[in-house]
Amino acid sequence: MAEDSSPFGAARAVTLPGPLMLDGGGSLAPLEIAYETYGALNDDCSNAILICHALTMDQYVASEHPLTGKPGWWTSMVGPGKPIDTDRHFVICTNVLGSCMGSAGPASAAEDGAPYAMRFPVITIRDMVRAQAMLVDHLGIETLQAVIGGSMGGMQVLQWAACYPDRVRSAVAIATAARHSAQNIAFHEVGRQAIMADPNWRGGDYYSDGEQPTKGLSVARMAAHITYLSEEGLTEKFGRRLQARDAKSFGFDADFQIESYLRHQGISFVDRFDANSYLYITRAMDYFDLAEEHGGLLANAFTGSNTRFCVISFDSDWLYPTSEAKMIVRALNAGGAEVSFVELSSPFGHDAFLLDTPGMNDVIDGFLKAGEGRA
Repeated sequence: MAEDSSPFGAARAVTLPGPLMLDGGGSLAPLEIAYETYGALNDDCSNAILICHALTMDQYVASEHPLTGKPGWWTSMVGPGKPIDTDRHFVICTNVLGSCMGSAGPASAAEDGAPYAMRFPVITIRDMVRAQAMLVDHLGIETLQAVIGGSMGGMQVLQWAACYPDRVRSAVAIATAARHSAQNIAFHEVGRQAIMADPNWRGGDYYSDGEQPTKGLSVARMAAHITYLSEEGLTEKFGRRLQARDAKSFGFDADFQIESYLRHQGISFVDRFDANSYLYITRAMDYFDLAEEHGGLLANAFTGSNTRFCVISFDSDWLYPTSEAKMIVRALNAGGAEVSFVELSSPFGHDAFLLDTPGMNDVIDGFLKAGEGRA
């Protein structure tokens, strides 16, 4: 972590006194939050943008990942002169509650000094947002110029707008949904069961000897990764082409390129992610149902909101399809909120929000600039 004491900059972490009250009961105190900031906070603290990351992402949105050495996961969007312009905006990105890159999660030490493991409390998307709000308070920021995120990050965006309507001037929700469908839950359950079936999982108590349930986590990642892509994209990229061979092996090696690709995705994932965090975060996503929190009517979450919304979907995303985005837009309209909506065309499926998708940068750039002159 950074050696200077400033709360602003790369590789920051703070321990807040808490308590953070949790939807499932109980609380966390103290509360560790890891985060990064980019750009400079202006004098009246009015230029702050919070970026909320997706399930397997982290706070390294525009800087090199310390474990993989790879560039930040949204460098096409965040930086000088880019839509989220760090010459104009003060950008905050936190590692979500329950994750494994410095914020409180299953690998954190409990009061007895041992890792929580499965003793860590079950968390929700709203708990993640409450933790982020505590960090924003700590940084001295009352109102955010915008909250932006895709996938699980989009869920946090919607939750922010519902929980703190007076603290969010603009909200950009990308490739997301207001609740998890049965299909979404089913895919997550496959992943969780793969982890729990790994002999090294041992009820989650695997931290002491370093023998982690990597095979189960790898399979979980492979299954999930399929949902991030589209049939069109898979066919275009891999088709039925064989991997480094001229003929089928008539065995169970990775004959096809797609098999080799998925195995690579699974193997590389276990080097940077914790299996128990995967269990907790996927559960938080499954529990997410914003309408349920508001009497079963999604519009109630946004009634009377002064927040400006921008909802973006992709035509090849079958994990959070455009129909889910339109459901959010209809609720925003019914609640009287100001909302713009665009469906972008991309062959890359759900992952399109992480890629250089034509039109997305322009939409976000224009939306943010249009809101900057407003009180």
